[in-house]
Amino acid sequence: MTIGQNASTAKAVLIAAAVLATPAVAWAGPGDLYYERAFVVAADARCGLFGEPVEQALAVAAAQARGAALRSGAAEADLRAVADRARARAAAVSCRDPELAVVRQRVDGAFAGWARTPRMTFPGETRHWIADRTAWSRAGWRLKQMSRTGAAPVTFGYAAATDPSALTAVVSFVGKSRPYAARLVFRDEGKAPRAWTSGDGLAPAASRTSVWATGVKAADPALLDEGRRTGEAWRFPASAADGLARLDPRETFLVEFHFRDGSIARARFEAGDFAAGRAFMAMGAL
Repeated sequence: MTIGQNASTAKAVLIAAAVLATPAVAWAGPGDLYYERAFVVAADARCGLFGEPVEQALAVAAAQARGAALRSGAAEADLRAVADRARARAAAVSCRDPELAVVRQRVDGAFAGWARTPRMTFPGETRHWIADRTAWSRAGWRLKQMSRTGAAPVTFGYAAATDPSALTAVVSFVGKSRPYAARLVFRDEGKAPRAWTSGDGLAPAASRTSVWATGVKAADPALLDEGRRTGEAWRFPASAADGLARLDPRETFLVEFHFRDGSIARARFEAGDFAAGRAFMAMGAL
């Protein structure tokens, strides 16, 4: 499914949600989009409107809408208030309301096909998250974003045929020197609760946290960048994904590779719609 097709599918659920949405949100556009999707998710949680595949597709849609609202300049606190209003509206509607039945019918129609979509691209400012739900039984990327450090290509995300919950960074360095350690670096919510969107989107050093890789091995050829014959696959704990998913889509995080001579090679990645991509992967393999 193309990005344009993704947008068309999104419009279908907006029409469905608008049946019961109220004009409580002051802004137009992305804030309304998030309100409407949050309302449908909350109504489903209360009334059991949809089966699991559609529920999972709605989770992806809600995460996308949140990312779009943040990119448009909405504050995180405002979006929490939007979600609260959507849940309150859903709580006030009877599960037997005939208009809710219309919502159910339209959303089912809009997302039944999306739940069977094998691939999606979640666009960012300069880099995209690319998801693939096919052929998880063999090596390949399930969710990835590509970057570089110097001349070395770096791909980061979830790889099939490995620990499904572990994040992986695959790098192909030129020459014989190899890093002895790798880590993820991103904003620490405890030190800096608000998103850091100034400059290049990377929080100042004093406001960062890091997660070290737990292991490394030779990368499967299917995970290597085109034209590369060898590389290393660094594995990171699953817990790191929660921190990345909570970043503002405009924020940046790093994968650092540490060498014994004291040098550090850094690859820069966009947080983007990582949360939406992870929700898409949670829909399972096709």
